[in-house]
Amino acid sequence: MNRNVMLQQLDEETIWDIIIIGGGATGLGTAVDAASRGYKTLLVEQYDFTKGTSSRSTKLVHGGVRYLAQGNIKLVRESLKERGLLMQNAPHVCTNLSFVVPCYSFWQKIYYGMGLKLYNLMSGKLSLGKTKIISSKKARTFLPTIHPKKLCGAVVYQDGQFDDCRLAIKLATTTNFNL
Repeated sequence: MNRNVMLQQLDEETIWDIIIIGGGATGLGTAVDAASRGYKTLLVEQYDFTKGTSSRSTKLVHGGVRYLAQGNIKLVRESLKERGLLMQNAPHVCTNLSFVVPCYSFWQKIYYGMGLKLYNLMSGKLSLGKTKIISSKKARTFLPTIHPKKLCGAVVYQDGQFDDCRLAIKLATTTNFNL
């Protein structure tokens, strides 16, 4: 990928089916998808791949757990499916992470426990592991610096993390499209 050569190609080619602005993981993924479907695709990036938003992301590939609390079930199901497919299709850049949610009341333990068990259930065959409700003693072993006063227990659930920069570079080299 020679930037100067590609910029010269822009002088020769002026008609595009799709123009994508931004060379982060999303822009590159969209460009690969469009090019693989036969669209004449141009991706433009001001600096370098993953320089902007992707480089500042949390690196989480989560199933939309925050949308569950908002009641947006359709988005949660869609996000869980996308998470599962990414974890299957790009295992070399994805890892399964355990998250521990401390609970300071019985009702928090029930609320988060049931919600995160539902979250896991919604992932179906793409589940990353079971959600567990644990005691305060066990929670302190996972979180040794946690404030123990009134700690009632915790909920442990699974989500994913990925190296979006590595994924983006892999996408950039996947197909022959103009960058």
